[in-house]
Amino acid sequence: FKEIARGFGIVEDEWDSDEFQIKPGVDEDIHTANERRLGEVIGQDIAGKLHTGRSRNDQIATDLRLWVRDQLRDIQEHLEHLLQAIISRAEVEIEFIMPGYTHLQRAQPVRWSHWLLSYGFFFAADFKRLKNVIDDLNICPLGSGALSGNVFGVDREAIGRELGFKGLCWNSMNAVSDRDFLLETMSWGSRFMGHVSRIAMDLCIYSSQESGFVKLSDAYSTGSSLMPQKKNPDALELLRGKSGQMHGLLSGFTTTLNSLPSCYNKDMQEGTPSIIATISLLSDSTQILTGVLTTLTVQPAAMRHALEPSMLATELADYLVKKGVPFRETHHISGKVVALAEAQGKGMDELGVAELKGVDQRFEDDVVAACFDQEAAVEKRTAKGGTARESVREQIEVLRQLLRTGEMPPWKVSSSS
Repeated sequence: FKEIARGFGIVEDEWDSDEFQIKPGVDEDIHTANERRLGEVIGQDIAGKLHTGRSRNDQIATDLRLWVRDQLRDIQEHLEHLLQAIISRAEVEIEFIMPGYTHLQRAQPVRWSHWLLSYGFFFAADFKRLKNVIDDLNICPLGSGALSGNVFGVDREAIGRELGFKGLCWNSMNAVSDRDFLLETMSWGSRFMGHVSRIAMDLCIYSSQESGFVKLSDAYSTGSSLMPQKKNPDALELLRGKSGQMHGLLSGFTTTLNSLPSCYNKDMQEGTPSIIATISLLSDSTQILTGVLTTLTVQPAAMRHALEPSMLATELADYLVKKGVPFRETHHISGKVVALAEAQGKGMDELGVAELKGVDQRFEDDVVAACFDQEAAVEKRTAKGGTARESVREQIEVLRQLLRTGEMPPWKVSSSS
């Protein structure tokens, strides 16, 4: 064993230094190439014992699990950095207020931090799911042989522990044919990239001249080859496009595995280029998005300018609800106020108390001060998850706790925890 280990050290150095010589027509694959070279280094009598009780079937299943596990741990670290970037911006820029959108229409005022954290919680869910993916794949198939097991009584538990696995694949036929862990990785990646594409789309809109809420760093945008006034959000558009590529990788390999007979089949080899492409795409995308978020410049004045009085229509409805009017009726009344302002060509906040009372006598003299203040409207949303300052701070602490402990609190969270 010591001689095999010594010989493999030499072979590994040759691979690292790009000195390993592959012999076409002799080396069938990476396994036979390594064994052939090992025999040249330490002698075939010893090297020939290397494959005793082994099969390429359980070896490649083991190698794939080891490689994917380590790569996903790196991506987990990149995702942690992304969450930290979101948390940091949300905390520092908590005073900025912007329009919140539904259906791409201005809806209600929210904090910029609240918008950031909405994606923070998407990525927090991805963070938790990724941990489960890593845990599920971290079981050892080595020692399963080609399909029926090992006749030499190898200690599979000892082998698994030495390789850092948490448990065993308990059925040898399943062990050599299971590639669900690749599908689970790609499925996780597909969902994650769906979230990436959504925040990328929002930032494309927010960085446009029509919005101007954020300005992208030159490092993540380019100018036009013809129109010098343009600044294109290339990094965000590419992230959006990579989402489609990730969905395609998942769909392709899912189809490859469909209807395969039991145990190992050569079709499974198609999983290797697919998972390599998946890991590269996910690693690059996570780091690029982190770079975009940490280097962009927020334009709070543009955000404020985009806040329309009509976005406070709900405040009128809520005002009447607090006076005992049923919400369905108040919704109808606030709609009339919106129509009145539009008919007169002015903002709702420019309507006088008399005009509002003309719509409904239950409006009182304090209605303008109570309803037409964007900051006050934001601060009223104090329930957990809302856009009020303290609610946002609580959300920041929830994400911090996730990074500290790996879990999010189900209910109360203390800012001092």
